This record gives sequence, C-alpha cells and structure tokens, in this order.
Amino acid sequence: MMNTVNTRGALAPLSPSNDPWDPIESLRTYGRHVLTSVEMTVTHLCNMRCEHCAVGDMLVMKEAEFLPLDLMLRRLDEVEHLQTISLTGGEPSFREKTVKEVIVPLLKYAQDRGVRTQINSNLTLDISRYEAMLPYLDVMHISFNYLNGDDFHEVGFANSNHPVPKETAYRMYDKMMENALKLSEAGMFISAESMINYRTHTKLAGIHKLIGEMGCRRHEVHPMYASNFATELPMLSLDETRKAIHSLLDVRDPQMWMLFGTLPFFACSDIHEDLKLIRRLADAPNVTVRNDPDGRNRVNVNLFSGDVYVTDFSDIPAFGNIQTGRLDDIFNAWQTGHPLNKTVNCHCDAAGCCGPNLLVKDMYYKDTDFTVKKANLL
Repeated sequence: MMNTVNTRGALAPLSPSNDPWDPIESLRTYGRHVLTSVEMTVTHLCNMRCEHCAVGDMLVMKEAEFLPLDLMLRRLDEVEHLQTISLTGGEPSFREKTVKEVIVPLLKYAQDRGVRTQINSNLTLDISRYEAMLPYLDVMHISFNYLNGDDFHEVGFANSNHPVPKETAYRMYDKMMENALKLSEAGMFISAESMINYRTHTKLAGIHKLIGEMGCRRHEVHPMYASNFATELPMLSLDETRKAIHSLLDVRDPQMWMLFGTLPFFACSDIHEDLKLIRRLADAPNVTVRNDPDGRNRVNVNLFSGDVYVTDFSDIPAFGNIQTGRLDDIFNAWQTGHPLNKTVNCHCDAAGCCGPNLLVKDMYYKDTDFTVKKANLL
C-alpha cells in the first residue's frame, strides 16, 4: 500500500464548476481520455426490485465471497491519475458487514489519497449504516422517482418475485425521506437522481420539489434507456424527453445544482429544437450537463469475480480482470483497440461534449457518424 496523507481539505469543493466525474475535465488536462475514475460493485444484494434497474439480472439472494480487499487496493494504487471512486450494487449497505469490511476501508483509502468518493444507495435501511460513511464520503447518490408512497411501491417492487405489501413500501419510503433529511442536516452531500421515463416525464416538477425538501444538494436527471430490467418498458421519444426537460427547467429551484447526464441531444445536431435546448441548459444558472464517464475515464470492477467492465449498461463482456491485469492497461486497451469505442470516441472541446455513449447511439443514432460532425453552437 502506498504511504499517503489526508489531502481532502485541499480539494476544491464539488460544485457546478468542479465535477471530477466528468471526462471532459481529464480530457482537457491530458489531451486524451485517461482512467481517472473507478467504480466498484460491492454487492449483488438489494432490498428492492425496481422496474428500471440497470443491473437487475445480476441481483441474487445469497452473496458470493469477495476477492481479497488488498488486491483491489493494490490495483487502485496503480491507477496513475485516479481522482474519483464510486461504490455501487445492488444496495451497498444491505449487509452491515459489507459496510464495515469493504465500504468504509475503501472510503478511508480514498480520503487518505485525496480521491473523491460516491456511493449509490436507496437510503432505506437503518441510518447508522450511512452515518458510518459520513466522515469519509463525498456524495451519497440516491434514486428518487416518486411523488408518494404509492409511486415508490409500484416502481420499487415491480420485479419482486413475491408480493410486497403497500404498508412495507410506505415504511421504506418514509425511512428514505427521513434518512435523507437527517443526513443532509448532518452535512452529507446527497445527490438525488431522477429518470426521465414514461412514469416521470410529467411529474418532474413535483419530484424536484420533494428533493429540495429532503435537503438534497443536487438533483441529477437522466433519460432512461433500454438496459436490463428497463428493456421491456415503454421508451420516450426525443420530443417527449426534450419537452420534459424544458418543463423542469421552467419550475426548478435556481439555487440547487441540477446535473443532467447521458442526454441524447448534441451541439452537432442539425435540429433547431435540439440546439435551443442545449443553449438553454448552457445558460441556466447552476445547471450542468455531464458527459458519460463509462469507457471514457471510468471502468467498473466486480469485487467478487475481479472482472473489469468499460461500461455499465451496454452488453459488452468483461474487458479484463484485476487478478491478472492493471486497470490502466485494461482501460488503454479499450481506448486504443476496441472497434466499438471507435464509433463513439469523439469530442468537441468548444461544446464541452464527449459525444454519445453506446446506448444513446444505438437507440437514436444508429446511422450517424459522430466522429465527422461539428458543433453548431460556437
């Protein structure tokens, strides 16, 4: 293990002008995409079965054994330009043992190295599990796509293999709201993500209001794409997605950081309505549009198998394994040698854009070669 000192206090605060997860920043710094972010899957257990879950097919009822944590820490040591780590599942805090033996040690490692951290959670479990992370965690990321307990019940257990009583869902919904408020008051940076999908696209104003009432410091908004459980769900058209974003911008709290991600609209579009929306997003205070990190500055590591994936949501097999390879080497092989990467490996510095990810291209732009297009918003 490297000898490190706690440099967290020297890091610039996270803000609309400082989002180290966005690959455009490292691209501008190094002149090429380099690995700066490592996401780790720390569980396949979850107390929910959301209808849109992007990893639903991987969820299990009994957890396998972890690889030795020291192996993961050694591999993190080797990442030359590491800036952020993210922990995901399943529900990472499902088992208290995972919190104590895996999550907290990884968060402490990151803090000592001066690396930013995020964990993805549904925030429905006992608050003590989240309080254990509070001294070390930068961003608590939660999904929030509800106006009430009925929405939570309908969305959150759509893929459960047994009926879940409404009363149970109501208690979990109330617990999530209560935990979010208490943790926010204790100083935790909570970022609540809402999807734009067939259920939410007319409800985003109300959802945004509730996110503010929970004390969340950021509202993330991402369109839903056809991945895993979401494959069978109705998909919105580009016009419906565009309209939903405009409607949300009309009523949003301008003091809250609003982060849009994986948007299917680009500055090289020839469609006037696309360019109008992109300009509005660029001009709105405290609004940012994050480029997709997957395969650009981030890989995902499965802490049970050691497999390394270059994208969360596309059907690309593991691209390496930490038991046999360095993460920088695995990432560089994807960047320089994989034909799929070449189809989306474009960027426009003037527009702050790294192009579409593979899901967006496949869904809306199958026949478009983004590598030869140029921005119309200069």
